[in-house]
Amino acid sequence: MDKLLKGIVNFRRRDFESHRELFKGLKSSQKPHTLFISCSDSRIDPNMITGTLPGELFIIRNIANIAPPYRISSEYLATTSAIEYAVLALGVENIIICGHSNCGGCAACLHPEGKLDDLPHTRKWLELIHPVRDRVLKEIPESEPEARAWMMEQGNVLEQLKHLVTHPYIAERMEADTLQISGWHYIIETGEIFIYDPNLCEFLLANG
Repeated sequence: MDKLLKGIVNFRRRDFESHRELFKGLKSSQKPHTLFISCSDSRIDPNMITGTLPGELFIIRNIANIAPPYRISSEYLATTSAIEYAVLALGVENIIICGHSNCGGCAACLHPEGKLDDLPHTRKWLELIHPVRDRVLKEIPESEPEARAWMMEQGNVLEQLKHLVTHPYIAERMEADTLQISGWHYIIETGEIFIYDPNLCEFLLANG
C-alpha cells in the first residue's frame, strides 16, 4: 500500500502537472476513439503498449479478454453494458480485442476437468471460450504445449471478434463503415503485437 500512496503523490506532482491542460479538457466529457478490450492480467497496460493518453481509450478488462455474444438479459452484464455504452453513447470508431501471450485464462481452459472447481465463477465465465478449447484439443497434440497455447490465445481473439458482430448496433456500424474491429495478440516478453489480417486469415507482426 505504501508504494501505491507514494505513486499517487508522484502522479500529482509530476505526471499530472505535465498534462495539466489535457486533464482540464477532460473535466466534463470524454471522446475516446477506441474501445480496447483486454485481459485483466496485471502485465497488460493498454495505454503503454498503444502510446495513448487519458481520454483516448475506453478500456474493458476481464479474464481472457472476452466479449460475450449479444443477448437481452435482466442480469447485470458488465462487459456487455460497457460495449453498448462505448459504441452507442461515446461513438467510438474502433474496437480492439487484445489477447496476449501466457494468458492464464486461456491456459486454464486447457487444464483437465476439475482444475477450476474452487473458482466457480471463473469456470463459468471461461465456458464462453470452450469452442476454441475444443478445436485446440482436437487439432494440436498434448506433446506441443506451446503450439496449443498460441492457438488458444489467437483463436480466442477471433472468437471474440465473432461475438462482437452479434451485437446489432456493431454490425450496423461496420456495414456503414463507421466502425472498425481488430484482433491483436500481444507478446509480453518481446513487446511484439500481431494483428489479424482478415484477407490473409492470419496474424501478422505490426511493423508500422
